[in-house]
Amino acid sequence: MFRSVLLRGSGLAAFRGVSRSFTSRSLSNLVRTTKGGPSVGLKRVIPAVNVSRFHTNAILKQSTIASKENGESSDSSAGAKPSRSKPLLNSSKVVGYWLVGTSALVFGIVVLGGLTRLTESGLSITEWKPVAGTLPPLNQKEWEEEFTKYKESPEFKQLNSHITLDEFKFIFFMEWIHRLWGRAIGAVFILPAVYFAVSRKTSPRVNKRLFGLAALLGLQGFIGWWMVKSGLDEEQLKERKSKPTVSQYRLTTHLGTAFLLYMGMMWTGLEILREAKWVKKPSEALVLFSKLDNPMLTPLRRSAFGLLALTFVTAMSGGLVAGLDAGLIYNTFPKMGEDWTPSKRELMDENFARKEDKSDLVWRNMLENPATVQLNHRILAITTFFTVFAFHMYCNKNKAIVPKNVVHTGHALMGLVTLQAALGISTLIYLVPIPLASAHQAGALALLTGALVFASQLRKPRAAIKILTAGLYTQQQKAGSKILSEASKLTK
Repeated sequence: MFRSVLLRGSGLAAFRGVSRSFTSRSLSNLVRTTKGGPSVGLKRVIPAVNVSRFHTNAILKQSTIASKENGESSDSSAGAKPSRSKPLLNSSKVVGYWLVGTSALVFGIVVLGGLTRLTESGLSITEWKPVAGTLPPLNQKEWEEEFTKYKESPEFKQLNSHITLDEFKFIFFMEWIHRLWGRAIGAVFILPAVYFAVSRKTSPRVNKRLFGLAALLGLQGFIGWWMVKSGLDEEQLKERKSKPTVSQYRLTTHLGTAFLLYMGMMWTGLEILREAKWVKKPSEALVLFSKLDNPMLTPLRRSAFGLLALTFVTAMSGGLVAGLDAGLIYNTFPKMGEDWTPSKRELMDENFARKEDKSDLVWRNMLENPATVQLNHRILAITTFFTVFAFHMYCNKNKAIVPKNVVHTGHALMGLVTLQAALGISTLIYLVPIPLASAHQAGALALLTGALVFASQLRKPRAAIKILTAGLYTQQQKAGSKILSEASKLTK
């Protein structure tokens, strides 16, 4: 169990001393002391500070004073006990583990959703019942009723009129498990989020994120049905001149929302765990802070977010490929057929334009022409590969300024992008077999995870966390000096 440490007495005095003069120079001085001298002995003499959460009314007040650089402070809060209404600086480490674990469930449902798509099971349930739909048919009569509903769908009439009830049960269960998993994620996320907020294990800034993620999770359920409905509506199918399948736009929106939900959970969880580690080991944190504050890392930090965006866009282009079954054409690599690219006439086919003046020719071919969509995905994928390679080489060449954990993540990222490229090429060449295609989709999210971790490790710590960590280090030094002084008296 984690206990909140009240900032009062000598501890608060230490924070005040730090906050009055907390600048880059003072942080650098603190970092120098960690490279040798007393701090080496401190690690052996002083136990690690067991901190998970801090009442931060005093810290935030002092950080405001420090930012004004006037040196003024108030002593009125020195002996006051922070009430339960005071804000918290950082959330409990348990919350971080919970968020990372919940993001793993989102990872799983993305893979399951891909399998549902690949087995053409997504249109087997023709109704959306958020509560009543939790249970599958339980007897023969209910199964026959569900099968009768499916027989009225365009997919059955045009593609699956030959399937039996037993074959229907398979595709039904694929979609049912997918929906049930989504409901489970809702329960696993929302109920603990309420508990953590009520029990004050989360800071106000994290509570805002949790509220946003909960809203996005609810929206994702509506988007899922909105996507399925596009494959059941005969009018939409006629307008798209499509076989019974979901709209590639809605499929990509559904996939993108799942990716954003995953990224939000993972980013917030990693941030909480990282700050908890800094609070537990302030001397090591100060060394890392000095590296992250290096101006030479600024271009790499900004580029890391660009890489994250590029990886996301590449994955979304893969959603369009899946929605259009574009992977079933041009099953060669690196060429597309006998040429490097299809002909201009094929890439900009006028048949895809719906307006008489052809003003929508370009964007409709970019998003609806399978040949053009596959070419776009290839270009983005190759760009992502060489961008990751450039990051990998840069980190290896600049190990002196790049933090060690970032270098290691760069290595892992290079391995992930290489594996993902191999899976993509294999999926294409072997005509999209289900195991390879599913692995390729999972690889896209794994690569995005690597890019997210890479970007999060380069992010600078918050000012309040810097003050807190420096204050804890000062406390450790004072406590260590006192212990060493008492020990020297005993040895005399």
